[in-house]
Order: sequence, then structure tokens, then C-alpha cells
Amino acid sequence: MYGWIKALHIIAVIAWMAGMLYLPRLFVYHCEAEAGSKQSETFKLMERRLLRVIINPAMVVTWLAGLYLAWAGHWFSASWLHAKLVLVLVLSGVHGFFSRCVKDFAAGRNLRSQRFYRFINEVPALLMVLIVILVVLKPF
Repeated sequence: MYGWIKALHIIAVIAWMAGMLYLPRLFVYHCEAEAGSKQSETFKLMERRLLRVIINPAMVVTWLAGLYLAWAGHWFSASWLHAKLVLVLVLSGVHGFFSRCVKDFAAGRNLRSQRFYRFINEVPALLMVLIVILVVLKPF
């Protein structure tokens, strides 16, 4: 069963990260759209669906499967796992921030620039790299 849960965890992580990398890109393009335009409304729909249909469920499955793997593999005493969990908590916080941005765009309250969203788009990628290094190399 462990192998199946591990496969599910990896699939969920891939889906979560795909969404986390794509959503801020949508924000960049949404900034260009005139408020109330058909293009702006299309971006609102895309952002909401991406968040609700892919990103949120993928995050939940990632957490549940990951916690099971840590428990079943007796990893909770490992220092690398503690570091990984901190980074996954930070990634979850970024997820929460992106959720807030979706709500802001939906309400026409975005106050951030394209440049901001281009910068924030790199945060999930950096966290992903660090998490993968911790999991694969288990440096401590």
C-alpha cells in the first residue's frame, strides 16, 4: 500500500505545483485586462476553476498522502522531514495568498502589478527545488 500512496502523493504534488506555477502567470495577464472586460471575466473564471478544481484538491491530497507516508515510514524523527514540513507549510501559505489574490481579482480589488506577480511566481518554484533536494538527498 505504501507504494500506491507514494505514487498518489507524487501525482498530487505535480498537480499542485503545476497550478501554483500557472496561477500567478494568469494574474500577470489579468493585470493587463481592463476591469469588467470580457477578457477580465474570462481570467476570473480560469483562476477560480484552476484554484477550486486542481490546486485545492491537489494540496489536500498532497498533505494527506504525505503525512501518511511520514507516519508509515517512521520519518517523523528525521530532521530533513522537519525542514521539509516547514517548507511545505510556507508553500501552503503561498497557496493561501494566491487564494486571496483570486478573491481580490474576482472583486475587482487587485492592487498589485504585473511585476509583483512575475516575482511571486518564482516562490513556489524555489520552494519546490528545496523540498525535492531535502526528500531525495536527506542531507540531515
